[in-house]
Amino acid sequence: MALINFGQDAGKLVTIVDIVDQNRALIDGASTGVPRQAILFKRLRLTKFRLRIPYGTSSKNIQKIWKENEIEKKFGEIKLALRLKQQQLVCID
Repeated sequence: MALINFGQDAGKLVTIVDIVDQNRALIDGASTGVPRQAILFKRLRLTKFRLRIPYGTSSKNIQKIWKENEIEKKFGEIKLALRLKQQQLVCID
């Protein structure tokens, strides 16, 4: 699991599906609205969460596993998520 930290999808959680090369990963954010795409590692921030998914699995299966593990709920409870929410409130005001 990773958090996108740059671009139009910044702040969204995604699943790393595969490693393309030393600079890019194939990600899928079926539950957060991010389409499957290759993205640079420097635009991702890894989280402590990990999903056990089969190699080359579909977006539908990732979404199912995501909901079973309640990733969004668990992520909302960690310090990083709380800090990001606080920063967003400061930027809006």
